Order: sequence, then C-alpha cells, then structure tokens
Amino acid sequence: MGKKLFVFLVILMSLSLIGIIFVQSFFINNSLQNEEKNFTRSVKRALSFVSRDIEEMELRNSLIKLQPFLSKNERPDSTVIKRLFITTEDDINDKTIVHRNTVLEERFKVPSLFFEIDADSFAISKRSNERVTEIYNNSQIDGKNVIAPSERLIQYSSMPALDRQMYEDTFKDMLKDIPIYKRVTALQVETLLNRELKDEGVNLDFEFAIYDDDLATKVQTENFEKENAYGVYIFLDNNNESSYKLWVDFPDRRKYLLSSIMWMIVLSVVFTSVIILAYSGAIYQLIRQRQISQIKTDFINNMTHEFKTPIATINLALDSIKNPKIINDEDKVKRYLRMIRDENKRMHAQVENVLRISKLEKNELNISKERLKLHHLIEDAITHVELIVEDRKGYVNTHFKAVKSSILANETHFTNVIVNILDNAIKYSDDTPKIDIYTENIGNNIILKIADQGNGMSKQVAKRVFEKFYREHTGNVHNVKGHGLGLAYVKRIVEDHQGYISVESEKGKGSTFNIRLSLIS
Repeated sequence: MGKKLFVFLVILMSLSLIGIIFVQSFFINNSLQNEEKNFTRSVKRALSFVSRDIEEMELRNSLIKLQPFLSKNERPDSTVIKRLFITTEDDINDKTIVHRNTVLEERFKVPSLFFEIDADSFAISKRSNERVTEIYNNSQIDGKNVIAPSERLIQYSSMPALDRQMYEDTFKDMLKDIPIYKRVTALQVETLLNRELKDEGVNLDFEFAIYDDDLATKVQTENFEKENAYGVYIFLDNNNESSYKLWVDFPDRRKYLLSSIMWMIVLSVVFTSVIILAYSGAIYQLIRQRQISQIKTDFINNMTHEFKTPIATINLALDSIKNPKIINDEDKVKRYLRMIRDENKRMHAQVENVLRISKLEKNELNISKERLKLHHLIEDAITHVELIVEDRKGYVNTHFKAVKSSILANETHFTNVIVNILDNAIKYSDDTPKIDIYTENIGNNIILKIADQGNGMSKQVAKRVFEKFYREHTGNVHNVKGHGLGLAYVKRIVEDHQGYISVESEKGKGSTFNIRLSLIS
C-alpha cells in the first residue's frame, strides 16, 4: 500500500468516525431538549391546575363560612321588600289579569374576625325574586263577582349561579388585601403540587415559594432557588391580574432528564466505544503492518548483504585452494579452510537466531532450567569473544560484587544472551572495544550490568532496540554485520527466566545493558 493511499484511508476513516460521534451527540442532545420541553409542558400544566385549585379552595372555604348566615333558618337583621303590581283589564274575555313582581332583600351582619380583615363587621345582602300572575273572572253565570283568582302562575328563582358569580367577584376584591400567608399555607400548596405533579407523571422532589412581585413571602420551603424555577400567577383578580406568583424549583431536574434517556446514552457510548476501539485497532494494525513490511524489507536487504559477503569469501577461498600453487601450501590451505569454516559458522548462527525467535513466538522452544552460578555463565561467555577482543587490542573486565549468584537458568540459552550482548558491544565499537561487567545483590535479586564505551544509541533507538528486525537506519551502509534479531532473542530469553532487561545509552558514549534476575537459595 502506497503512503498516499494509506494517508487517504486514515483521513477518510477518521472523518467517518468523527461524523458518527457528531451525529450521536446531536441525536442525544436533541432527545434531551425534547425531554426538557415535555417536562416543562407537564410542570406548567400542573402549576395551572394548582393555581385553579388554590383559588377554588379559597372561594369554597369562604362560601362554607358564609353558608350559616345564608341558610333559610338564619333570621336576617333586616328585610326590604319591593313589589311591582301591574293590572290589565281584558274586556273581551271579561277578565282581570294581575302581575306581581316581588324582590326580597335580606341583610345579615357578619363579624369581621370571621375574615380577619380590619373592620368591625360587614353586611351581606341576600336577594330572592318571586313573580306571580293571577287571573280573575269578572262575572260568573249567576252574575256574581268572584274574589279568588281562577288561574295562578308562580315563578320563583333564588339565582344560585348569579349569586355564586357575585360572591366570587366580591371575594376577589375583598381578599386581595389580606396577607398571602393567611390566604393559603405552605402545607396546602405542597399537597396540591404533589397531587398535580404526580398526575402529570413528574415524580420528582421540588422546592417552592410564593413571591409578591419580586419579594419572597412566608409561604415557601427552605431550599428554594429561583434561578431555574417555573412560575404561574395565583389569586387572579377580576381583571385577571395578580402580584402573586407561585414558583417551583426541581434541584434534581437535570439528573431526572438525563435518567429518562440514560439507556440511549449508555448504548450510544458503548457502541461508539466499540467503533473507536475497532478503528484504533485497525489503524494500529495498518501502521504496524507498514512498519513490519518496511522492517522486513530492511531485514531482507541486510540478510542478503550479509550472506553475500561470506558466500563471496567462501567462493574466493575455494577458488584459491584450487590453484596448483596454493593447494600444495599446507598453511595457506588451512588458512582458507579456516576462513570457510568461520564464514559458514556465521551464516549458521544467523539462521539459528531466526529459528530461535520463530520457535519462541510459537512456544516450541523447550527451555529447561537448573541451578547455576551466574558468575560461571559470564566467564564462559567471555571465552567465546575474548580472542576477537584481544585481536582488536581491547579488554573485557569483570567486577563481581555480588556475594550470591545462584539462579535458575538454562545454561545454553543464557550463555547466548551474554554472548549476544558482548558481540554487540564489540561490533558497535569503532575503536578498541572496552567492556566492563558488573554484578551486585539487591534484596533477593542479582543485577548484571554489561557496559561498553562504543558508539552508543539515541534515546529513540534505545526504546526500540529489543524489537524484532529493528536496526538503526544508516542509509544503504552495512558497515556493521547484523539483522536485528539478536537483542529480540535476548529479551525473550530473559523474560522466560522471569527477569527484566533494559538499556541505558548515549550517542558516542557507549551503552549499558542491565539484567535483573531472581536469586534462589
């Protein structure tokens, strides 16, 4: 996959993911707004019912208190009777028609303490209306006049609907000057709010208060806050105006609204997280595959170069041995045979490292462990490289400060670990190789340090030096033999021994490999 195509796919996938997250966020926010609108609509409807109930309750209580004074059994303080008589003579039918309309007004005095207003007493007038029509025959068959009416129609109305409206209008004007806490109590308001809110499906704790214009009254709860409250006017007068407003606040409103769509939020987060994880995994695998592809390409190039040199050396050695002048020279033949053997061993070691890593990854490498002295393993590993170090006029010094060095290890593989690190120290020292090996005991562990004064590594290289196939890029220059497998093998073997390995390095000042292993008693 080309770099441009790879970048294009990453950008396209990223935009798609961002689009999905944006759509989900928009949908959730829209749902939350709808829930808030429904909640507001339900609360305002409940408040309108509460306002109506408060007014009806006050009117009903007032009428109940007045009822004894308006009953038929209660004698009025004074009575005024007004009557209207209209007489009509019907000469054709020889009849006299009398219309009588009577208005009865009964007045009652009510104590002022009854309504708790500043007056000694007040009067209530109760009116009733009676309409009577009487028809008199002026003569009978015998010619005598009759006093009793021959027909009588009586219409009586106490005007209950009219009276109620009159009382209601009167009470509204009369009671609006009474303090609010005497007209309604906090308990009554709370009871009505509980009932109406539950009828609207709002089962949520609330705080409330009644305000007179912008001033709070005594009718309120302790923790009321007006900032996000819902309000409705109460005790409207005959002009549908009022200075009193009932406010209701829901402290847990936000949580309540979120809980109503919580299942949607949870599912959205879960599925979006799955998509993000899948996307991240896909991007990581794409990047990883590109890196592996590049590393493998570098590995093939390095391996080809490293095999090309020994093969060429072997061919030249064989061609030289075939020379009649050389074949009879025993020293030269032995020298060329030794060169062939050394180059063959080097190629064999490279192949072995590849096979070891493959077997380790497939868990096919059988590593049996036994009690061994780490100091003995170090000394054995030094013998494998001391001739090369001496040939380059270098040294390998040991500084064994550890009193205890017994570990559980595989002799062959752990020796190879030390040899690989020493071999790297030699290869990456342009000047004379100078290597120091230290051991020390820390608690129940033994620390092995292999320090060189070679070329060193940058911090970026040191972070990846244990990765398989990884080598520091030096362009197309192959001045150092290797294929990036040795240290990967070292790390896997150390970890299989329940140990830990790290490297400290600085470009141009050398490297120090630290290995920590557990001691056995």
